[in-house]
Amino acid sequence: MINIIPAILTNNVTELEEKVKRINDVSYIEGTTVRTIQIDIIDGVFADNRTVDPANLVGLDTDLGLDFHLMVKEPINWIEKCANAGADRIIGQIEMMKNQVEFVGKVQETGLYVGLALDLETPVTELDSLILNNVDVVLLMAVKAGWGGQRFDKRVFDKIKELDEIRSRDKTPFKICVDGGETTDVIDDTHYAGADEVVIGKRLFDGDLAANFKKFIEAAH
Repeated sequence: MINIIPAILTNNVTELEEKVKRINDVSYIEGTTVRTIQIDIIDGVFADNRTVDPANLVGLDTDLGLDFHLMVKEPINWIEKCANAGADRIIGQIEMMKNQVEFVGKVQETGLYVGLALDLETPVTELDSLILNNVDVVLLMAVKAGWGGQRFDKRVFDKIKELDEIRSRDKTPFKICVDGGETTDVIDDTHYAGADEVVIGKRLFDGDLAANFKKFIEAAH
């Protein structure tokens, strides 16, 4: 079973809180538990877009796990704010990250799970192989990072398979998460290629959240 993670990308704290409440309300659907919410953090430098600051999210009302996906310059500088906002897992894009080992180490010092993320055009070879067996997840963007509602790019399938081959040699394998553009037409293929998690934003929230979630669950079988 692939884990579906609802994602929130917004610059409006009130909208974010309302979406969290919607997820809380449908957090148990047809025997499949929604375990995690992803909050996208964009600083206006990594991408020409800006979202909420984690500093404004302290005390967020949810019992679900919180992923913070950092699409920012030097993600290491955002770790403390995310931890204070209740993060369970912090995932940093590597493109503007000076040192992957230092980022992973600092997140681990906080006692939280850690992940590294690759933008659509970034090859798997850009990951620091020395640190891969210390990460909980590798997130692959299936669209250009920074904006919601884009079209899924099937080039990500080759990257999923490449990562799946790498982790097959690891005694404590990382999860593979695919983020962006996911539809009911491709979620089963995403899972089959080796992904453990998919992140879905706009396509889950447009309309009836529970009904949309069920459609994705059924399509993933």
